[in-house]
Amino acid sequence: MNILMLCCFIQGSLQGVYQRRLYKELMKNYNPLERPVGNDSHSLTVQFSFSLLQIMDVDEKNQVLTTNIWLQLYWTDYYLQWNMSDYPGVTNVRFPDYQIWRPDILLYNSADERFDATFHTNILVNSSGYCQYLPPGIFKSTCYINVRWFPFDVQRCDLKFGSWTYGGWSLDLQMVHADITGYIANGEWDLVEVPGRRNERFYDCCKEPYPDVTFTVVMRRRTLYYGLNLLIPCVLISTLALLVFLLPADSGEKISLGITVLLSLTVFMLLVAEIMPATSDSVPLIAQYFATTMVIVGLSVIATVLVLQYHHHDPDGGHMPQWVRVILLNWCACFLRMRRPSATKVRVACHNTTRRRHGSLSSLELSVSQATLQHHPQVTNGNLLYVGFRGIEGLHYASSAEPECLCSQLVRGSVSEEEVLREGAAGVGGRGRAASFTLETELNQILEEVRYIARRFRGQDEEETVCSEWKFAAAVIDRMCLVAFSLFTILCTIGILMSAPNFVEAISKDFFS
Repeated sequence: MNILMLCCFIQGSLQGVYQRRLYKELMKNYNPLERPVGNDSHSLTVQFSFSLLQIMDVDEKNQVLTTNIWLQLYWTDYYLQWNMSDYPGVTNVRFPDYQIWRPDILLYNSADERFDATFHTNILVNSSGYCQYLPPGIFKSTCYINVRWFPFDVQRCDLKFGSWTYGGWSLDLQMVHADITGYIANGEWDLVEVPGRRNERFYDCCKEPYPDVTFTVVMRRRTLYYGLNLLIPCVLISTLALLVFLLPADSGEKISLGITVLLSLTVFMLLVAEIMPATSDSVPLIAQYFATTMVIVGLSVIATVLVLQYHHHDPDGGHMPQWVRVILLNWCACFLRMRRPSATKVRVACHNTTRRRHGSLSSLELSVSQATLQHHPQVTNGNLLYVGFRGIEGLHYASSAEPECLCSQLVRGSVSEEEVLREGAAGVGGRGRAASFTLETELNQILEEVRYIARRFRGQDEEETVCSEWKFAAAVIDRMCLVAFSLFTILCTIGILMSAPNFVEAISKDFFS
């Protein structure tokens, strides 16, 4: 056992001696500036690939992709070969990258301040001169962010690597497929694939081609965050805009609700504008949806103003035009299955006129009754002439049945003033001519009052009819706008959002996974 341990110790010691001797032999007359090929006319083949570990950030505003990548470069150095039998136990050696030759492979589209963001590590070399260089780094690369289908977008960011000084005749750059086995998932982006391709480009200065290897990082945005924080609130707010047409016009809150919804959409629009690049190449899908929704809400506010104008239309402003009556009250009302309210409902609904009419009639009844009691000569005989009202539909005298019929006919306009006077004179003829003359005078005054009241009632009825027409037209416009804007909102929501190429895939993976 001791002998075995001694042999291992001696072997380790000899390996250290051989390594030191090997380093001296390899570095003797070695020039790191010299391209390590046996014949200068031959090109040096360098195999290139990388291992993608993480997508750290995608800056849409500055259009910069930040990734964590381990580069992988493989080549054969003609001057770093040895015979393993001459150096027992030494299978490979390590050199700092500045001590031996290495290819100057850089990221062409780098956006880093240092440009070369790799951490320079040692180069591993085996006995055949095969070199492995695996420098890690945090790479910032320029990437054109196409926000046309945001937030259902798929981005393609190119990482272009190539030699900075060597042409294709001196350094033949070959591609090896990218390794994504150790990839760490990102919370905002799903990695789809990382395809690569080798390109050759000719410049005007030189005849030789300049090869490069371009890897394309294909990633799909995860829409769960934007769906919950932007899309769903926007859909709900646009739905609230439809409630403007369901809110009664007398509430006085229709315009306030429309303006509040419009301001809410503006706030969400500003949130989207903060994360989007200031580009005029394309309009993001979500910005299109917000803009369309804002137009719908703006039009709903305009329609609400028209509805309120019709609802609170002044009867003295004139009658409704014939074409408006035909289109709104006939065609549109019939199409929307709306019926005009009856006369009793109109009278109660129009400016709350019932309470006002009862008050005016009660005061008029009191004044007329007091005047009759004070001046009628037959009060002392117990024959009281009382003028009253039986509701708001008819006006009558209550002293006897005959005057009641007489005045009710007068209110309806069925008899003339002379007939009323003759019938009134005949009713009191037996009480004396003096009393008849006095009663005739008072009846003339009362009839003038009643005639004024009748004209006032007929004018109010006409105003109520005009008012009811304008109110019904406003209700028709409200109902018509509700149907039209509902259909337009649904079609725009489905049409705009589902126009994204990967809408179904994004919804199924993010919302139902």
